[in-house]
Amino acid sequence: MSEVKIAAETRTEFGKGAARRIRREDKVPGVLYGHGEQPVHVTLPGHALLMALRTPNVLIALDIDGKSNELAIPKAVQRDPLKGFLEHVDLLLVKRGEQVNVDIYVQTEGELAPGGNLLEHVLNALPVQAEATHIPESVTVSVEGLSAGDSILAKDIPLPKGTTLAVEEDTVVLQVLAAQAEEAEGEEAAEEEAAEA
Repeated sequence: MSEVKIAAETRTEFGKGAARRIRREDKVPGVLYGHGEQPVHVTLPGHALLMALRTPNVLIALDIDGKSNELAIPKAVQRDPLKGFLEHVDLLLVKRGEQVNVDIYVQTEGELAPGGNLLEHVLNALPVQAEATHIPESVTVSVEGLSAGDSILAKDIPLPKGTTLAVEEDTVVLQVLAAQAEEAEGEEAAEEEAAEA
């Protein structure tokens, strides 16, 4: 889990006009909330935030106005749909040792059994509960030798120490689908058998 330090400034101007002015200065408006505290509206440096958000579930150490230091994780990031630049970010206040619910990416390794079958990611990210300063970036699961009809459940995925599932154990995360050509051949054979009968 990487921790990134970012300097932030509190902001007192709100609305679309203020947000546009902030973005013109290569900054991003955001809000910090959690622990029953009043939300704090902040302005963050655009490039530093963009680089930090490249790491999934990054832990951000915020230096607010040079006076207070807070730990936060990104909860919602709004981007411009065409140009992709950051428009707004919601940050959740966390404390060291605190358990938080996050989604971690599921990566696969290995080869499926021969036959041209397809691997479907039913869940691209696995909901887990982890300690705020030790959130894993991803989990890796082997799909070596799996064939059509096989699936991997949430309980089958090895989690790092201190991380627990935040979904039902029997939730399907990955499944292997039969190749389309084989399905079509199977349907034709079934139709021929039905016609002969």
